[in-house]
Amino acid sequence: MMMHQGLGLDVFNDLPRHKAVHALFECCCSVTWASHVADGRAYGSYAEFFTRADLELGELSDADVDALASTCPSMTGIDAAMLRRELAKVNRTRLQKLLGPEGGWPPY
Repeated sequence: MMMHQGLGLDVFNDLPRHKAVHALFECCCSVTWASHVADGRAYGSYAEFFTRADLELGELSDADVDALASTCPSMTGIDAAMLRRELAKVNRTRLQKLLGPEGGWPPY
């Protein structure tokens, strides 16, 4: 279970860097990736955020991708290109959980 869920883009953009990195690390267990995505703030839209997240995932070294694969036992033993695509899918699902719906949650 993720600790950070439904933050919304505005709240995410306003987090201190170390908290943003921590929240992103929950989605993709890479400090390198989380740091680069956090450093890209402030994001103006979900599309901009997801584009940057995907771009940074694609920029990870093979060693970083191998380390990520070791956190997902079902992904070991597949070729690098397929692994990156599968990691991107998993990452996207987790990032959507992190931010919540694009319009935000209704006020209580």
